[in-house]
Amino acid sequence: MVFVGAALMALALLVVLFLVFPTRAVRIPLSRRRPVQAETTSALASVTSALSTWLTSLIRRRGWGSGFASALEQAGIKRSASEFVILVGSVALVGMLLGYLVGGIGLGIVSLVIVPIGARLRLTFRAGRRRKAFANQLDETLQILAGGLRAGHSLLRAIDAVSRESDAPTSEEFARIVNETRLGRDLNDALEGSAQRMRSDDFNWVAQAIAIHREVGGDLSRVLDEVGHTIRERGQIRRQVQALSAEGKMSAYILLALPFVVIGILMMTSPSYILKFVQSPLGFVLMFAAAVMMTIGTVWLQKVVKIKF
Repeated sequence: MVFVGAALMALALLVVLFLVFPTRAVRIPLSRRRPVQAETTSALASVTSALSTWLTSLIRRRGWGSGFASALEQAGIKRSASEFVILVGSVALVGMLLGYLVGGIGLGIVSLVIVPIGARLRLTFRAGRRRKAFANQLDETLQILAGGLRAGHSLLRAIDAVSRESDAPTSEEFARIVNETRLGRDLNDALEGSAQRMRSDDFNWVAQAIAIHREVGGDLSRVLDEVGHTIRERGQIRRQVQALSAEGKMSAYILLALPFVVIGILMMTSPSYILKFVQSPLGFVLMFAAAVMMTIGTVWLQKVVKIKF
């Protein structure tokens, strides 16, 4: 009877505990209770993946990988070389099809040729705009660096502050410098690599000043202030040169756009006149000669209006 009474008392105590202090059931997420299934990919995704792999190996064998990747990095495009080639090729094929449906085989071939050229020009334009933005932000960048050093922060901590407080592309470049340094690359090499990507002589001076300071010591914040003053004066001279050469650049743009404007007006007013160029071999020869002369004229005008100092 004693054992039975003890057992009943223990059972009653357990019931009270479960009623007063109910335990929460541990719910397993539904995704973990489902059987593991292999992800299914569509035929288009499989073909695209295979094509991307083949293009990557082809670019690597031809030795185009470093140059192509550098051009994409300078333009700020976060895509691999193979993905960019696939994108441009797809747009070129669609343009060729639309050109063929609208104006025949001649216009289709012209569209197929224009798309890669336009993509290359787009890369050049974006890279130039990114470098220009980096140069315009360099004065503020040096002020943030010098202020961080005067506040007692280390050099790497001040660079990290620039990567978080600045606008793109300065924030992107300095974040890359910080990441490369954390992965074991020397800070001087990371700074010089950024100066080469941005093609900035001013930032190259900053990198050299930091490298000298790391060797001989001194007040780096004062050195950065002096370098910033020099860069501001160079920026003022650069803006004066741009203002004086603006008329020549505008004349060059008008001369380069004039043939395309005339062709567009003729296509709207007299399409039969323009279609004669794609209806005979002589027309294709004349279009090729015009393209060559336009290329020569573009290079010539670019050399005339581009002033180095």
